[in-house]
Amino acid sequence: MLLMYEFVIRLFMLGIHIAAKFNAKAQLWVQGRRNWRAQLKSTLNGPQSTVNSQQSTVNSQQSSVLWLHAASLGEFEQGRPVMEAFRAQFPDWKIVLTFFSPSGYEVRKDYPHADLVCYLPADTRQNARDFLELIQPDVVIFVKYEFWANYLFELKKRGVPTLLVSALFSPSQPFFKWYGSFWRKMLGCFTQIFVQNEASGKLLQSIGIQNVTVAGDTRVDRVLKIAESAAENEIVQAFTEDVSEPVLVVGSSWEPDEAVIFGALIEAVTQSHRLNIPKLIIAPHEPSEANVERICRQAGNAVRYSRWFKVIPSGSSEVSPSCLVIDNIGLLNTLYRYGTVAYIGGGFGKDIHNTLEPAAFGLPIIFGPKYEKFEEARQFVARGGAFPVRNAEELAAILGKLQDPVFYRNASDAVRAYLEENRGARGKVMTFLEKEFV
Repeated sequence: MLLMYEFVIRLFMLGIHIAAKFNAKAQLWVQGRRNWRAQLKSTLNGPQSTVNSQQSTVNSQQSSVLWLHAASLGEFEQGRPVMEAFRAQFPDWKIVLTFFSPSGYEVRKDYPHADLVCYLPADTRQNARDFLELIQPDVVIFVKYEFWANYLFELKKRGVPTLLVSALFSPSQPFFKWYGSFWRKMLGCFTQIFVQNEASGKLLQSIGIQNVTVAGDTRVDRVLKIAESAAENEIVQAFTEDVSEPVLVVGSSWEPDEAVIFGALIEAVTQSHRLNIPKLIIAPHEPSEANVERICRQAGNAVRYSRWFKVIPSGSSEVSPSCLVIDNIGLLNTLYRYGTVAYIGGGFGKDIHNTLEPAAFGLPIIFGPKYEKFEEARQFVARGGAFPVRNAEELAAILGKLQDPVFYRNASDAVRAYLEENRGARGKVMTFLEKEFV
């Protein structure tokens, strides 16, 4: 079976190399792994081998090494709380961070809490041996769905403690099928598996995997910390100063989301819904000039974030616009503190974006119909704290319901309760590491 697995991996590599001639993301995947052995050796042994201030080699004889692997940006955010806690508690250790996808690596290649950030070489037997020989990890953490057979088998062979964190399992996965013995062998390589929920833990136990801890989602600790320390924003504060009006914060929206949102506001007026029309803060997923201009046209009485003081001078008595369009990046996770309700984009496309960030501020959450891939979104819906909508009419209706104080309070309490139940995952992982290996 391992030979067949390796054959499939090599076919995948061939396909990526062919796709690289036409696809920019595939091209980055290939370029990032080109001559990786020579580049890694040079990085590890060179004078500028780290990205932090200590400026010493990752595989130094005097330092132990933690290797954390994340597929992409979302998984990085789940591994990040553990890395940062580990860095703070064990500053003498070196941290190697690897990514499978360019969408993770390109954004976080300069991440300051890692001594080395690089792509994970493709999962062939020789690559796994050579990569591990170069970085010499003492502890390894894989995040969520990362199961690479050659790396896992080689780590087990070398006796390297290997953890899986923020994992989720479902009956549809091959681990739980009659033909899944090869996949179950991969699970057997983990020293400890930290899962997000009880259902995942029971599934693993049903196939004889006992080294399981139900810990929750490590991202919860991070979003709660962000919410607790969210800085004030003078522009958004001025925009929302009329507290008699609800504020709908739209995060990471795409054009189909925006069509539904503006359609709902029109629906509320034309169909005489008893809806107090909310002020809008819209942060598009891609804040390009074209997208920002399009949203401003649709909104009508709108102002760009970057032009607020040019349009509304400080101390002006001019009527405030009804829509604030965020035309930069990096603000979204602190904007929710000014909101009444959050709408999260992506649910009319591939899938929704981050729902934990608005939940940390206790906001009821609305999104499109494609949310089933995300445990936290399913939980929010089941508990009555989040509401999937399929069209403008449904959005107008739920916005109307959320104006009822009791309905609103129950929804807000539901999202807060989920976060409270799932906080502490980072601490559970760190306690295990401290007790067993560090």
